[in-house]
Amino acid sequence: MKKDNRPELLPKIVGADIEIGNFLLGEFLPQGTGAEASKLLLRHIAGTPGSAFGTLKYDPQDFGRKWLSNGSCCYIDLEHLEICLPEVRSAWDFTAAFHAQLRIVQAALHNASATLQPGVSLQALACNSDGLGSSWGSHLNFLISRSCFENIFHFRLDMLLWLASYQACSSLITGQGKVGAERASERVDYQLSQRADFFEEVVGLQTTFSRPIINCRNEALCGIDAKYARFHHISCDSNLIHTANILKVGIMQILLAMVESENTQIKPSLMLKQPLLAFRTFSHDLDFTIKHKTLGDEDLTALELQWRFFDAASSFVSAGGCEEMVPRAAEIINLWGDTLERLAARDWETLSRRLDWVLKRSLLTEIMNETPGLTWESPEIKQLDLLYGSLNPQEGLYWAMEGAGYVDLPVSDSQVQRFVHEPPSDTRAYTRAHLLRKFGSEVVAVDWDKVCIRQSSDIFRRIRTAKLDDPAGSARAQNGGLFKNRNKISPLAILKVLAPCQDVITVHGKSHAPHTMEDTSYYYASDVFRSEPRR
Repeated sequence: MKKDNRPELLPKIVGADIEIGNFLLGEFLPQGTGAEASKLLLRHIAGTPGSAFGTLKYDPQDFGRKWLSNGSCCYIDLEHLEICLPEVRSAWDFTAAFHAQLRIVQAALHNASATLQPGVSLQALACNSDGLGSSWGSHLNFLISRSCFENIFHFRLDMLLWLASYQACSSLITGQGKVGAERASERVDYQLSQRADFFEEVVGLQTTFSRPIINCRNEALCGIDAKYARFHHISCDSNLIHTANILKVGIMQILLAMVESENTQIKPSLMLKQPLLAFRTFSHDLDFTIKHKTLGDEDLTALELQWRFFDAASSFVSAGGCEEMVPRAAEIINLWGDTLERLAARDWETLSRRLDWVLKRSLLTEIMNETPGLTWESPEIKQLDLLYGSLNPQEGLYWAMEGAGYVDLPVSDSQVQRFVHEPPSDTRAYTRAHLLRKFGSEVVAVDWDKVCIRQSSDIFRRIRTAKLDDPAGSARAQNGGLFKNRNKISPLAILKVLAPCQDVITVHGKSHAPHTMEDTSYYYASDVFRSEPRR
């Protein structure tokens, strides 16, 4: 909290870690082909290893991490390729960065496929369920203040229930759509969310079992600065349509800004008594008729609850509550309100250009109408459900619709292509990316909040750590001058500015890995040496 006791307000910077569905078609392995498929994809993505020394322990949830020149990273998580976006400030930049990452995966898919034997094809899908009981994540990460985190999870549990209630009705906007139901859920032909059937708790730390609507992981990825925290949002789907991504991210930015500001609109009339049950049943309700009771003792449909959140958020934005926190907040509000109006009017033609679940349903319905004998139970329809998110441009239904002009593209092709190669200019991703480019093989370790760089001599091996604790800092405005004139500013001069502290390691001709990135003073191998800070 600030000295005047007002809440600390931070820009709602956002990132994401999104798993890709991957497998080899035409090849059989007893344990499945996910591991081989993910390794093939990762092998064909160029990047800097997270540690030049490797790791002593295999982690199936974080294997082979590479950092890319656009400030992002990718790795293997439980046999899925996982793509992580660089930190961005706006929902529009998020959409551009996400589609840029998909293009990187598409290039890897193309190159890896050329190495396969005839009859075997590599499949990569931007979806969240295989339709057979397995689900994988599409997680968003938002910067919040430490006091906001403490309020949500310790002191103001009304805030937690308020956010959980929004998640329960959010599939109207964020769902990719799915044929059928899983995990013993009530049978349906089609539902809004790919993920709702897999959530079993309201709040919890876990992400791969007994999934909670609100994840309470306390991992800021911002060094040891007590000012920052991260809201890890795990209940949404992977969206391909631009507008759905803008709304998914932009609305959450506004709602978290309201929570961080301790806004008075956080009321019982917006809190469901059973948000977990509502999340599942709202996802199954394509007619928006199922109602759930709020703490204010009202019965509301998902659409009615969305309108309640919209009204509260609209008042907050109109009063200037999102200034310097959420870029283009008024545009997000206008787009949200118009989309809700079209949902109320069942304007499916317009909505199919904005929302994935509407577009997918219209495509599958048209195919069934034109093909006698096909039903929602047909294997062909379930296959097309998966192919909607295929990253193969020749197979993916979404890419066919985008190419034919059937979806809105508020983010231009040039904006997407820029993020394939360049980092955002207004977050710490800018400096991370440029350090990787500048120092290349001299980078010995990378994480979201630091880059460790090696300097060598015959006697000493020095490691300097550039700390990137502030997600909003180390942007082009602060550090652009260091990288603009590459030939005029020496690498050592850059390091003295960005990484003024260094350790001196006596290595006797051998290089040893740091015990952790937090403590570069300990090295282990057959001969371990303690370093002393250079003064």
